[in-house]
Amino acid sequence: MTNLRQQWLHGFLEMCLLSLLVDGPDYGLGLSERLAASGLGDVPGGTLYPSLLRLEKQGLVSVSWQHSTTGPRRKYYELTEQGRRAVRELADSWAHFRSSVDTLTMGVRND
Repeated sequence: MTNLRQQWLHGFLEMCLLSLLVDGPDYGLGLSERLAASGLGDVPGGTLYPSLLRLEKQGLVSVSWQHSTTGPRRKYYELTEQGRRAVRELADSWAHFRSSVDTLTMGVRND
């Protein structure tokens, strides 16, 4: 099941990252910690940072470097207007998709 969970995470990670950034800018480690706290588990840097780079290249996030009081500068990610539109569209699509899957699996689960 771990492999399946990882496959799902790869499919939805960018939507999850955009959703976290709705609250405001954050840096990689902060995003990773928030993903883990939400129940998604640890997301390795080799998965997280390529996703953030794709979001940047798509124009959905902008980046800035900020000084840290506890170490080296941090690269912060922030939603662009295009990113805000995209995350709303993704959330709507996800709600429809989730509803469809829930309908199909309702009788199968051990709730």
